[in-house]
Amino acid sequence: MTEAFFKVVGTSSECKARAGVLNLNGIEIPTPVFMPVGTYGTVKALMHITVSELGYNLILGNTYHLYLRPGTEVIEHFGGLHSFIHWNKGILTDSGGYQIFSLQSFRKFTDEGVEFRSHLDGSKHFFTPEKVIEIQRIFGSDIVMVLDDCTEYPVEYSQAEESLNRTIQWAKRSKESFESTSPRWNRMQYLFGIIQGATFPELRRKSIEELISLQFDGYAIGGLSVGEPENLMYEITDFCTNLLPTEKPRYLMGVGTPSNILNCIELGIDMFDCVLPTRNARNGQIFTTRGKINIRNAKYRFSKESIDPGLDNEISKEFSLGYLRHLFIAEEILGLTLATYQNLAFYKWLVSTAREKILSDDFRQGKNKLILNFEKE
Repeated sequence: MTEAFFKVVGTSSECKARAGVLNLNGIEIPTPVFMPVGTYGTVKALMHITVSELGYNLILGNTYHLYLRPGTEVIEHFGGLHSFIHWNKGILTDSGGYQIFSLQSFRKFTDEGVEFRSHLDGSKHFFTPEKVIEIQRIFGSDIVMVLDDCTEYPVEYSQAEESLNRTIQWAKRSKESFESTSPRWNRMQYLFGIIQGATFPELRRKSIEELISLQFDGYAIGGLSVGEPENLMYEITDFCTNLLPTEKPRYLMGVGTPSNILNCIELGIDMFDCVLPTRNARNGQIFTTRGKINIRNAKYRFSKESIDPGLDNEISKEFSLGYLRHLFIAEEILGLTLATYQNLAFYKWLVSTAREKILSDDFRQGKNKLILNFEKE
């Protein structure tokens, strides 16, 4: 890892919140950062140029889904994932471990790897830690994630311990595979370890200590936001960030709501991803600086009010709530595009505002005001 990969440029005097900068192949990414989810190499309902215009320099793809469709050989033929999807900024690819975990009866974890059946056609596949690294080397993703064994909530201690021990061994094998291979497509790649251990602090501690000894470029907290109470998610996140090295980026996987993000920034998290803003947009829930909106609600039928005058872009300011509601009721595709744009514009504003508050050392007060405002419905 080069020294310039990540640096902290500001911290809060009141809490663990911090502002930093990621440098991915010459692309500077201010943190805290939210990554829009582009599972198949696309952020649903938006063109890449629009995602970029919103200020996003880092998106998330998924190894499991891209491996199945279009397939590794297709992406290799096109010269890597950046070239294939025509995106010249940062890409983080998840290992696919969580997606395989979600298959339930269609997968089987062993110490060697995980056997699973495709959700598309039922075909049988086998992922090892080494194969997942190989796939992501071909993709050329800027940030590569190790294969991990995620547990559900609640889970017995013995099962969580077994899963963790497997994840640790897989992390070691992933690091060895990563170091014995070279990047493709003239792009530097960085490898993140994934912390597991369910909701048991002693297992989380063991996970962190083992991963730190392997010297990963960054550390992700996995196995949260899988059904546990919100306060427990915060408790485990707080516990983990107390033990993680301050000079490495910290990524909380699959989280979450605006309040989740702000509260976890306070706990020292730098990176987030979640399907919530894009999925909820397609279901008609709009995030705005003045609260959440269910755009199908009849009260917006005659509303000339802007979607969100608090955001500085033409779509949020110029299109009315009445028009957006009409598009949803008429099932027009443009409605999904405008709603997705608004939600991602809001999430970008959210993390950018949090960063400004950290740098001005006014994060905690600013965070509480924000939560009170946009949690209204």
